[in-house]
Amino acid sequence: MNIQFLRQGALLGVLLFGGMAMADNLAERDQEFLEQAAQNGHAEMSASRLALTKARNPKVRVFAQRMIDDHQRVDAELSSLAASKKYTPPKEPSILQKGKEMLIANLGDDSFDQRYMNQMGVQAHEETVRLFEEASRDARDPDVKAFASKHLPALREHLKAARDLHATLIPANTNSNR
Repeated sequence: MNIQFLRQGALLGVLLFGGMAMADNLAERDQEFLEQAAQNGHAEMSASRLALTKARNPKVRVFAQRMIDDHQRVDAELSSLAASKKYTPPKEPSILQKGKEMLIANLGDDSFDQRYMNQMGVQAHEETVRLFEEASRDARDPDVKAFASKHLPALREHLKAARDLHATLIPANTNSNR
């Protein structure tokens, strides 16, 4: 009797979760992409707002403003796409991303500029480029795939700009050891 009860419960679970996935009208991996893309964009915008007030280097502030402007446009498009798929993406960075921002928020002088450019400029964009490359290849939904493909060139440009600017912030004595 216990085995039959477990089988019925398992069957009910499959039916319920299967029905929910179909109602979402979006593959789980596509939802995960939209979720991560939204969180990454919110993390970059949040850290970039911080950089506008804390960065000492004017080029870092210009980069930060560009990230805010560009990622706001992408976020609006992502939200519209997600809504058309009956999916609600996160409206803020992940807890881990918030923690990373808190770590750089407490830095002063030029170390803030270097850390912001390394963490939010280079590392965050490396992760986001990989995320969008994967979605542009593997997303099941054609609209999600097109969204990822459309924004990949700009994200690659952000990464290049971040690497170039970060390289100018590294003190000369540590740059020669690379």
